[in-house]
Amino acid sequence: MCVYNMFCVSDFPPSASLTVSPDRVQHFTSDSVSLSCEGNSTEWRVRRFPEDSYLSLCSDWGTMTGSTCNISGLNSSAVYWCESGSGQFTNSVNITGHNGDIILVSPVLPVTEGTSVTLGCKLRRENVVSNVFFYQNDKLIQNDTRVELIISAVLKSDQGFYRCGVQTDSWIRTLTSPQSWMAVKLTSTTENSSFPLSLVVGLVCGILLIFLLLLLCCCRKSKGDARLNESVKGPEDTNNDESRDVTYALIEFKKEKKNEPEESSGYSDVKFGSAAGKSSPAAADESVYSEVKPGAALDQ
Repeated sequence: MCVYNMFCVSDFPPSASLTVSPDRVQHFTSDSVSLSCEGNSTEWRVRRFPEDSYLSLCSDWGTMTGSTCNISGLNSSAVYWCESGSGQFTNSVNITGHNGDIILVSPVLPVTEGTSVTLGCKLRRENVVSNVFFYQNDKLIQNDTRVELIISAVLKSDQGFYRCGVQTDSWIRTLTSPQSWMAVKLTSTTENSSFPLSLVVGLVCGILLIFLLLLLCCCRKSKGDARLNESVKGPEDTNNDESRDVTYALIEFKKEKKNEPEESSGYSDVKFGSAAGKSSPAAADESVYSEVKPGAALDQ
C-alpha cells in the first residue's frame, strides 16, 4: 500500500499484525488511541508517517509500553505500522483525527468477504438518536430511523468510501462526517478455488493451440506434396499422353474413265482419326484431298 504517493508498505500477508483500539478509522482530536503490535518478537517499535510531516517513532508523539503505543491525541491523518528488531513488519493502518462534531465509525482493517460489518455515526457532545444518513461513494444508500448501517454479508461491491450525516434536535442543520475507505478482502477459500479454475482454462487453451498448429502443419504439407507432383510430371507427361494417340488416314481412290488421258491424276479423300476411335471435332469435320497418280499396280 502506497501512502500519499511517496511511501509504500508491502501488502503481502505479514507474520505479525497491528491492532487499533478503539477499532475505527476516524477519531476526534481529543481521543486516546492505543496501537498494539502482535507477533513473535519482544522488541517492537511503532512508526508513523503523517500526511503533513516526516517519518517518526512512537516516542516522538506517544508513549511506548511494551509492544503498545498509547496516543493521547491525534492532530492529523497518518499511517501507522510496527517494526521489530529482527526485521518483521506488520500491516499498516490509516488513522485520522478530526476537529469536527461528527465522525464515521468504520473498521480499520479490511473486512473479509462474507462476514458482517456495522457502520455508525458518532457525535462529539451527544449520542445519535435517529435520522442517520449513510452514503457510499457519495450515493445515499440508507435514510431511515436506524442509527447504524449493517451489512450482513459483505461483498466486493461493498468496498468504497463511506460517510454519514445526522439531524438532531439541537441543530437544525445536517452534520456530515468526513469519508473513509472500507476495504474488502477475499476469503482464503475464494482465493484457493480460483486457482483450479485458472489452471483448467490454461490447459484447455494450450490444447486448442496445439491442435490448431498441427492442423496448419498438415495443410501446408498437403499443399507442398501437390506442388511437388506437378513439378515432377512436367511437360514430358503431356507429350507422352499425346503420343499415345495414333493418327490414321482413310484414302479413297477414284478411277479415272478410260477415255481420259493416261496421265490424269486421281484425288483421294483423306480423313484423320485416333487409334482409340475418337477424333477431335475439328478433324472429323474437315477432309484433306491429295493428288495420287496411279501406276501399273493401280490399273490392275
